[in-house]
Amino acid sequence: MSRHKIQRFMTKVPHTISPKGTLAEAHQAMRDRGVRHLPVVHEGKLVGVVSQRDLYLLETLRGVDIGRELVEEAMSDEPFVVAPDALLEEVADAMASRKHGSALVVQSSTVVGIFTSTDALRALAALLRATGLEPDDRGT
Repeated sequence: MSRHKIQRFMTKVPHTISPKGTLAEAHQAMRDRGVRHLPVVHEGKLVGVVSQRDLYLLETLRGVDIGRELVEEAMSDEPFVVAPDALLEEVADAMASRKHGSALVVQSSTVVGIFTSTDALRALAALLRATGLEPDDRGT
């Protein structure tokens, strides 16, 4: 069995947002790009990740103004980070066991990609197609 690297399946050069961006800006960026996770970058350095779920959770608090509240208030400041040559199976296993929705792919302190649960499902589909199994062989 070949050892697939995460860089083959990641979303390359994901859109990022500043920690000083507003929640409204984060929502708009997610809607415009059809994504649920944004790496948070300050002066070229990864400082966190904000997810659609993070935004919704903060917005449920009384008095939150999404046009004024900053991304840094909603972001996770300890994102799951992997290198581009990390193995797909290890990243997917870690994401599943730790319940991470994404892995940020970083090389030389620069975000070069993001691997999400959606990317993982696409990878699974591609690998199943590559095996040449018929649908009945997969239990469907």
